[in-house]
Amino acid sequence: MKISIVVPAYNEQKLIGETLRSINIAREAFAARGWVSEFIVCDNNSTDHTAELARAAGATVVFEPVNQIARARNTGARAATGQWLIFVDADSQPSPELFAAVASQIQRGECLAGGATVRLDTNYFWYGFWARVWNLISRSQHYLAGSFIFCEAVAFRQVGGFGEELFAGEELELSLKLKKLARETRRKIVVLHRHPLLTSARKAHLYSMGEHLRFLLKTAFFRGRNLKSREACPVWYDGRR
Repeated sequence: MKISIVVPAYNEQKLIGETLRSINIAREAFAARGWVSEFIVCDNNSTDHTAELARAAGATVVFEPVNQIARARNTGARAATGQWLIFVDADSQPSPELFAAVASQIQRGECLAGGATVRLDTNYFWYGFWARVWNLISRSQHYLAGSFIFCEAVAFRQVGGFGEELFAGEELELSLKLKKLARETRRKIVVLHRHPLLTSARKAHLYSMGEHLRFLLKTAFFRGRNLKSREACPVWYDGRR
């Protein structure tokens, strides 16, 4: 068995070092089973030292010139050679226990794809509240948080990967496509919860609650059509780091 870990990264020099250190430690959960793993960082046209730090950590670095997270993930996936893909955001830290739980799901043979609940690295009341709400929705509806998705590579390619017409919310669209395929093939989508993914709360530092609420209200008003515009998704693309 070979596992490919894909990390999309745009100007992530502040956080990617800790992410890659965590991935390297967590990969031991696969090595303990005799599995091979690789990890790929897609440099999404960074202007800082993201690519150099990734190479120093032992990652294979590929380049995607169009600054869009869906494209970055898909470009990384095209370079992957494993039977299973794991997408981890550059500001998140998976644990060995989480990777071991993924391996257990793969070994059972019933799972097509999955994700994990999340916990923030800083205690902000409102952001922590919304993280808990998201975790409930994720577990009950099998929506996958973009910060951590694992998927059989054949299935990922069969559904066309992440939708490149979207500049945000692409993980929800992928979730719907994978859920449909899972029903057709009588397999499962799982959301792991015993070992949540540790992810950065930096958006709480960088953006006000009002900015987040305005974006959510605009998305509801336009029924998601704004997600097809980079300019309408500033939380992801305005360059604040």
